Amino acid sequence: MDKDIGIHGNMFGGILMAWIDEAAAAFATEYCCTPNMVTLKVGELHFIRPIKTGNHIRLYGEVSRLGNTSIELQIEVRKYNLYSGEEKAVCVTSITFVRIDDDGNPTPIGDSIKRRHEDMVAVV
Repeated sequence: MDKDIGIHGNMFGGILMAWIDEAAAAFATEYCCTPNMVTLKVGELHFIRPIKTGNHIRLYGEVSRLGNTSIELQIEVRKYNLYSGEEKAVCVTSITFVRIDDDGNPTPIGDSIKRRHEDMVAVV
């Protein structure tokens, strides 16, 4: 949308970062079966090509590491062409979330999630 575009006609990086954080948080909470996940760290954002007004984007994520209390995701944002179906990477980053308790302290991710993750990694 126009409100998300800067003076050079490109999407503001901070807006894209917010979208990445929101989408990745949704992925992490679903993967870990808990709403109690908070952002711990965002890796370097590599902006590969610009996003312009009217571009459609898709965000893809995969688990790169599942720790005792944390999950690290690799995120790739792609520009999607509605006419051809072609996708081009526009931004890549990593993002880490931590599971917390009601007081905001780190708490372990459930054993059933860890076992499921190990089974999925073994299959790949």
